[in-house]
This record gives sequence, C-alpha cells and structure tokens, in this order.
Amino acid sequence: MKKWFALFISIALVISVISLPASAEAKDTSITINVYNWGEYISNGVDDTIDVNKEFTKRTGINVNYTTFDTNESLYSKLANGGANYDIIIPSDYMVSKLIDEGMLEKIDFKNIPNFKYIDKEFRNPGYDKKNEYSVPYTWGVVGIFYNKKYVKEPVDSWEILWNKKYSGKILMFDNPRDSFGIAQKILGYSYNSTNVEEWENAAKLLKEQKPIVQAYVMDQIFDKMASGDAWLAPYYAGDAATLVQENPDIGFAIPTKEGTNFFVDAVCIPKGALHKKEAEEYINFLCDPEIAAANVEYIGYSTPETAAKNLLPKETIENEIYYPNDEILKKSEIFVNLPQDTNLLLDTLWAEVKMGGPGQTATLVAVLLGFLLLYIGIVVYKKIKSNKELK
Repeated sequence: MKKWFALFISIALVISVISLPASAEAKDTSITINVYNWGEYISNGVDDTIDVNKEFTKRTGINVNYTTFDTNESLYSKLANGGANYDIIIPSDYMVSKLIDEGMLEKIDFKNIPNFKYIDKEFRNPGYDKKNEYSVPYTWGVVGIFYNKKYVKEPVDSWEILWNKKYSGKILMFDNPRDSFGIAQKILGYSYNSTNVEEWENAAKLLKEQKPIVQAYVMDQIFDKMASGDAWLAPYYAGDAATLVQENPDIGFAIPTKEGTNFFVDAVCIPKGALHKKEAEEYINFLCDPEIAAANVEYIGYSTPETAAKNLLPKETIENEIYYPNDEILKKSEIFVNLPQDTNLLLDTLWAEVKMGGPGQTATLVAVLLGFLLLYIGIVVYKKIKSNKELK
C-alpha cells in the first residue's frame, strides 16, 4: 500500500512542479541551510518514497545539510554550547518552550509561510508557544509499549509491566529523563509537569527500583533490540511502532490505558542567529504543503497536524489507532511543558542518580576516586623522598 501511495504522491508532485509559474521555478541560490532533526524522522527516498530534502532543493535551488540528534537534551546542549550553526531544528513541545524562555529561538515571519493555513486550529497557539510566534507543528503522537508476543502473554495495559521481574534483563527504558520520569510519574498518579520535590523524588525511587531489571537505557537502538528478540518490552513513540509492527509479526504495540500517556508535538523552529532565516522559512512552508506533509508522515509513521494532509493518506493509516488514537486515549493523555529552572536542576540530579544506581553508589565512586588520588600522591611523594636520599 505504501508503494501505491508513494506512486500517487509522486505523480501529484510532478504535476504540481509542472504547473508552477515560471517565476516559481527553482534557482541556483548556492545557499545551504543546516537542518537538525531526530533520527529516522523525514522521508528520504527509500522504497520509492519522496526524498523531502532533494525535492525541496529541486524546487528552490536551496541545498540542505541534514544531521540528526537522538534526544531533546542533546539538541539543547548543542545549541547552548554554541557548537554548531543551524537554520532549522525540530524539538519537542516542552523543549520549544524552554528555548523560547531562554531567548534561543527566532520569531518566525508567517508572511513567508502561507501554507500555515493548513495547520489545524487545535494545533495553533499551543501551551508551549501560546502566541504561536516561534514554531510550526511538524508531527504529533503518543507514547506506548513495544512487546514481544512470543514471551509477553498478559495484557499490556499498564506501565507497571516495565517493573515486572519475570522480564528481568529483557526490558528497555528511555535514555532521556522526561520520558523515563514521565512513566514513573503516571504509575504514581502524578502530573508530568509537577513542581513538587517529593513527587519527583518518589518517581526517582521507583526508577531506581526498576534499574536492576533493565537491560539498557536506549533510544533508537530499541528497534534492533526488539526486532532481534534481544529485548521483549520497551517504551517508545507510537509513530515508530507501525513500521516495526508491520515488519515483525511477533511485535505488538499497546498504549497503556490504565494510567494514561504522553501526548507530544514536535515542531519546526529557527534557532537564534540563524544565518539563513528567510530560506529556513521557505523550508518550513515547504514542509507544510499538504502533499509533502502527507508523503512525509506516511513514511515516518507519525501523525500530521493537517487535515488536508491526513485526507491524502491511505484509509488503513487514518483508521489505525497507533497513528490516530481514539478520544478515550487522547483524553487521558498529558503534554509535557517546560519546567521551572529549579525543577529542571532537580530532575538532572535525580536522573544522574538513577543511571548510577543512587546516591550511595555516587558516594562510593567519589570515595574510590579519592582513594586513587591519595595513592597517586603517596607514590609521587615516596619517589621524591627516595630520589633525594639517593642524591645524598
């Protein structure tokens, strides 16, 4: 079905290019924009799909230097350290608001993005960008659990299954703090966006209790580990589930209905000081073209914020609750927002403790390092004394 859809979209794109007026024909601008996106998060021409970046260059003459990141935190670190110069980034909702609060994004000139008219009203003026000045929705989705049907026979309707000791060594966990803590928070009945210190500490305690049965903390490696049978349970984003489920009949995907889940939006933004802001806005406008948006989400598996694009998708995609969950699931979902600075600092500290096994292990590590340092100093002093005696 994807190949038929790709053929349909390809024909539509050819017709749209042919019908462009002469003034809209691509020019060789010799300009390259730097795009920083999540891994496996754009249609790239594989399996007869559209190559979004090449199509953009064909239409505009603007080249695209495309690189990827694996977590919002690594994206933030790269921007905060000034290690690179990007024209386009695609962070998640809570990271968008964090970047806005810290003055790290450019305001978008929506006069250059006429295709914004296709973005559905419910995705405009979101909580993470209330005035809709800095971002344009790219995709949306929810979080659920991959499970191997050969080994997991019980209903996967609660996050608590990721704490079940009978699956010890076969459980994967998110290698980023917001998603991992979010799962623990839902089990405990807390909000993702709590500012209560005790609630965050309780969530950290729960994650520490889980750690001995976790095989690894990973991100995109989840696909290989689940497909190979090396892992049996793993939380991840619904958009990535469909492909793995379709390709491997042993893999199922479920959205925990007992506690609820995270509803997320990833949005296109322009970092502060971008060298090619106008061209970046042209890229955003291109991504919002319904035909481009439809072809893009059909390949990457996430949901589109445009009804015009959704109507171009195959019927089985629109009716698939992995892509478009029912109202009951959406009502029990919650979005991440940016946390206050003191809460973020607490989260970073608690996450480090979770990954290292708790404050006790941290203290042990410090003690061991201090012991080695003292031993090194002792050896140096001994050698110096011995050398002085020999000289005498």
